[in-house]
Amino acid sequence: MANQSVIEAGEMDVEELLEALESGERIVVRTEFLGSEHEITLRYDGETYYCDTPTRLHKHDSRTEMQTCLERQGYAREE
Repeated sequence: MANQSVIEAGEMDVEELLEALESGERIVVRTEFLGSEHEITLRYDGETYYCDTPTRLHKHDSRTEMQTCLERQGYAREE
């Protein structure tokens, strides 16, 4: 099984997140939404990037799509 890290939203920048995912790490991001804490699991299988939220599994076919998702959702630290 891949290494897994648990971080708070904004703890890592986009490039750090992408590099960790591409090296095979699975990252659980803790974030707050509507007053409650949620965990989002980020992973990469070598072809597709995944954002597994409590309500939906998002799939991204490119690094650029994943970067946009990480920035829009606030999972990455703003540079």
